Amino acid sequence: MILTLSAGWGLATAIAAALAYAVLALAARRLSETSTRAVLFLAWLLHALALADGLLGEPPRFGFAPALSMTVWLVLSVYAVESRLFPQLKARWALAGLGTAAVLLVLVFPGSSYHLIASPWLPLHWALGIASYGLFAAAVVHGGLMNRSERSIRSATQADTGVPLLTLERLTFRFVQAGFVLLTATLTVGWLFAETLYGPGLAWQWNHKTVFSVLAWLTFAGLLAGRARLGWRGRQAVRLLYLGSGLLLLGYAGSRFVLEVVLKRV
Repeated sequence: MILTLSAGWGLATAIAAALAYAVLALAARRLSETSTRAVLFLAWLLHALALADGLLGEPPRFGFAPALSMTVWLVLSVYAVESRLFPQLKARWALAGLGTAAVLLVLVFPGSSYHLIASPWLPLHWALGIASYGLFAAAVVHGGLMNRSERSIRSATQADTGVPLLTLERLTFRFVQAGFVLLTATLTVGWLFAETLYGPGLAWQWNHKTVFSVLAWLTFAGLLAGRARLGWRGRQAVRLLYLGSGLLLLGYAGSRFVLEVVLKRV
């Protein structure tokens, strides 16, 4: 189970990505803006290559750790774009530390092998689900920054997020809306085309993954409806965001963690 990435290439890119993230996490405050961007791009690229090695290898592998690693990679992709629009956004060292942990986790738990995929559309279904994970994770990061900024305002201290509170709130809910659309598409495709995706006789099932995913969908739907009709914002809205994201995390990553680590069914 440990260190089963492709000999040489996959392992080398994963270790290099973890080291680049670690350098950025430990020295982000001392590096110049140009150096920080260069190290972040290098780590992001190496991370992408390590993910590709697992997903496109022979055989391809996937599981809870690769799913979390891809989610972190998507959040870092969002941050890389946002940092161009909002250079004052301050979250590099924390995200770099998260990147280090995500890459190393895949080295320990590389996931299950998929020798046969029932439908060529199944990877698209997975991609929709992982993309929704990434968008909600980005919303969680922004929600945390929003809470920090709000606490600073309440205590009359200098906020260190680098972005105005209202801007953070607007960005948070844009990510929630986009993630909700993709999550809805993922659940709809899984419901309507389950046998096509997973094979004959494998229709929609109310298992742990499905139940937690639907509960997450209902939580996000309630959050967006409450914001639109009742003006929910601030801590109340962020708590619901955390709840929905936690349920969604349990939906796939949590279920796969139990299968791979607790029950050892890989």
